This record gives sequence, structure tokens and C-alpha cells, in this order.
Amino acid sequence: MLTDMEIARAATLRPIAQIAAAAGIPADALVPYGKYKAKIDFDFIRDVQARPDGALVLVTGISPTAAGEGKTTTTIGLGDALNALGTRSMICLREPSLGPCFGMKGGATGGGRAQVAPMDEINLHFTGDFHAITSANNLLAAMIDNHLYWGNATQLDPRRITWRRALDMNDRALRSIVNGLGGTTSGPPREDGFDITVASEVMAVFCLSRDLDDLQARLGGVIIGSRRDGSFVYARDIKAHGAMAALLRDALMPNLVQTLEGSPALVHGGPFANIAHGCNSVLATRLGLKLADIVVTEAGFGADLGGEKFLDIKCRFAGLAPACAVVVATVRALKMHGGVQKSELSREDVGAVTRGLDNLDRHVENLRKFGLPVIVALNRFTSDTDAEIAAVRDAMARQGVEVCLCTHWSDGAAGAADLAQAVRKLADQKAGDFKPLYPDDMPLIDKIRVIAREIYRARDIDVPATVAQRLASYEKAGFGRAPVCIAKTQYSFSADPTRLGAPEGHVLPIRQVRMSAGAGFVVAIAGDIMTMPGLPRVPSAESITLTDRGEITGLF
Repeated sequence: MLTDMEIARAATLRPIAQIAAAAGIPADALVPYGKYKAKIDFDFIRDVQARPDGALVLVTGISPTAAGEGKTTTTIGLGDALNALGTRSMICLREPSLGPCFGMKGGATGGGRAQVAPMDEINLHFTGDFHAITSANNLLAAMIDNHLYWGNATQLDPRRITWRRALDMNDRALRSIVNGLGGTTSGPPREDGFDITVASEVMAVFCLSRDLDDLQARLGGVIIGSRRDGSFVYARDIKAHGAMAALLRDALMPNLVQTLEGSPALVHGGPFANIAHGCNSVLATRLGLKLADIVVTEAGFGADLGGEKFLDIKCRFAGLAPACAVVVATVRALKMHGGVQKSELSREDVGAVTRGLDNLDRHVENLRKFGLPVIVALNRFTSDTDAEIAAVRDAMARQGVEVCLCTHWSDGAAGAADLAQAVRKLADQKAGDFKPLYPDDMPLIDKIRVIAREIYRARDIDVPATVAQRLASYEKAGFGRAPVCIAKTQYSFSADPTRLGAPEGHVLPIRQVRMSAGAGFVVAIAGDIMTMPGLPRVPSAESITLTDRGEITGLF
């Protein structure tokens, strides 16, 4: 069997100008990055704003397992299938982070016959967007320390600096550090730390900005710390936001690439969904809606994480209203949620599938709370039996939900034709009655509680007094209408990654909150989740190498 890399390398790609022309983007609107990648300039984006919007389709999934579900692959396969049916479709995805590429998860360009390409370039460096975001983040960090060194005119309390440095790599040794060592010329020593770039506020600001003016204003509104009296100090107070925006100017232009079947794809921005808001950029999504009849976009991890954040944060800020949601599942993953070990997944076990269906049921029910019609995309593996598939169909039929079998990994667009037909029908009906889960004016602590109870099915939340006081201070400072972004393990509805299936009645521990004022939301950190991941015992980086012709191998 060919690897994803071998399949991608064997494909014949079209020059990016041809892909753009087919999508209605003129050549003079492109900023090429080689033969097969280009950015789209701001003049063209402004010119198309008066056009009507197409329909927006959210692709999300069940709680992820080691068996894999194929959410990105399904997003790509669905976009290809819609185009094959004659419906103008645009695919909107996040850019891959180097952390997972070299860590445990691998790349994020789909797989098999349903990939965006050039696969190796997109997974490694791409157009340099993440490097620009990292540089902008760390420029602010450098300017904070420089501000302290040269007299601290804002009276920023060094003990209350909340801004952290960033690196687009898994590096647990940098989670907590002390900087300023080396004597008086190095500035005052203080505790500091690194987050992975995709969990940084600059990444969130980047992905939620509507244009360059909005980007610069949001960067200026970033809180860097507070004074002794508790009042906040912002990036604009030390005049850092203009230079940060300058670093991000070119990066903010959306990236255009193609699938192996020639469908256009906007791959732009990339916040994680477990520790950030998990969606591609607003700019790319809104551009796609002006160019296509249907935009297919993905939110990271399960519907309880990326899906909820897409609906409660991105849609709220960008004024988006999805037509429907697709929940991706596999028989193998359902069996893992039903208690089967990964080594036993190839054996038929209808009972385990039935037990694991509690997880799928929960995600479908949750999405319906937002007023969305739901379709289940069941990625078929050769080991799946008719009886196991029938169990999934029967369970979803009781909820009135259609199940579409998908084989786009091996068959490309043809393998997602049924799913495309079902999605097109819902998009044409415009049957959705989308609404966020909670109103803007609800107190912050109650917003956390609503997500915990309604989405995670927790009995309540555990909020230490210091965290409650911090939430109250955010409200006092005028941030009470902000939505909430919960950072939590992706593997469970609870904060315990070992509790698979559909646990309920647990208490969600909120150990820390952070005000991402530039992004416009509050981050609530639940349980032991880290904003700087570590590498696994055997990282993927160990298998990646170059041939004597300069071709990359081992990347997946």
C-alpha cells in the first residue's frame, strides 16, 4: 500500500494560477510562493465583499482516539465530491503546526486520495505564516523586557506580567523558565515560559481578524500584565502593536493550494482546538463564502472542542451561520470508546460499537443545541462488517440522522459522493436555525458552567476562589461579554483523558483563567492540559529524513 507521501508525490498538480482562475480569482490577485502555492491579496478580498455568501458546512468529529477518525480527510473528500457534482466548493482548513508533525500526530493535510498539496511543503514551513506569528509574539516579549530595563514608564509590575513567549515546536523544557540572568545588563530576572505558537494569543488574533486595521487594533488590545493596583497594561501602551502588525502583514493574506483532484483550498491559520479555538482564519472563511456555493471547513478535535469553539467564538465574532454540521466517525474509533484495545479493533464486536455509540450520540445531540442539522460521515475501513455498520445506522436512525458511508481515502471524490449529495440537500434547504449556546451578557463563570453542563455533561465546575476573583476582575474591566475558550483534554468529555465514551455527572476543575483581550475571549484551563506540549517517547521526527535527491521521507 502506498503511503500518503507517495500518493501525493505521484499526483500531477496544476499551476496555482489555473486553480485560482477556476475559483474566480484573477492572476493579478495572486502572490505566488512557487508553482503550487499562492497568497491572495487584500485588494481582491475587498473587491468581492459585496457578493452574496455561499453556504457554510462545518466538519467536526467524535472524541478522537488512537484509531483515527479522518476529519481533515473527510473535509477534503467532501469538497472534492461537491465539485465533482458540479457544485462550486471551497475547502477551508488550518495550517499544520510543526509540533504535531515532529511529535505524535503527524501532518495535517489529509490522507490517501483526499489530500491538499504540496503535502510536504504545507506541513513544513508552508508560506512562513507561523514563523511570522512566532516572531510577532516574541517581539512583544522582547519589548516588554526592554520596557522594564529602560525605566518601566507604565509601572508594569514584573511579578504580574502575563505575556509568554512562543515556539512552534513541542518542547516541555520551556514551559517554565527564568529569564534575565547574567547580571544587570540582562534586565531584571523574572519567571517566564513558552506556549506553543498555535496556542498563543497572537495566533488567535491572527485568525479572528477581519482585515489589517482589525489586526492592528486587536494586537494593541493584548494585555501584557498589570500594575500593582491591578489595572491592565496593554501592548499599545508600550507601542508594540504596530511593529507586530508589520510582521504579520503578508502572513494575513490567505493561502491558496489545491487538492489532489484539483479543488481549491484556502489553508490559513492554525490554532489548536484543545488549548485554543481550533478554527482556520475568519479572513479565509469569509473569502471562500464569496467565491463558492458551499464552503467546507473543519474544526479541530471533537465537536465538544473545536466544534463548540467554532460555533460559540468564530461564528459569533464573524457573523457566520452554518447550514449544517458533519460529524466524522469510524467503526474502529467507536469500538475503542466501547472498551476495545487498539490491537483488537479488526475483530467484529457489535457490542463494543453499540457501547461506543454513546459518544457519537452525545456529539450529535450537542450540535443540535446550536440549531444545526447533522449528518454522520462514517469512514469505512476494510475490517468493518455489515453488522457493525448496521448498528451505527440503526442508532442514528433513532435520532433521525442520516449516515453516509465514505471511502474517499481510497476512492477520492467518488468515495464521498453520497455525503456530498446529503450535504448539498441540507445546504439548499437552508434548514438551519443557528444560535450560540449562551448569550453575550451572561456572567463569565456561568458561561463556563453552561459549556461544562450542556456540552461536557458535567454536574458542575470547580472554580477556586482565586480564579473566581480573576473572572470578576475581567468583568470589572469591561470584558464580561467575552465568550469562553476552554482548554481541556481532547480525549474525553471530562478532564480525565482515560474516561472514554460519554461520561457524565463529573465535576470539571478550572485551575486557571487567562484574558485574551486582543482575541476577545477568556481562556479557561481545565485539569492538567498544557499550553506547551511535550514530545512522545518515540517522536515522528525520528523517522523523517532526506533522500540524496532532497526528497523528504517519513512525513505523514
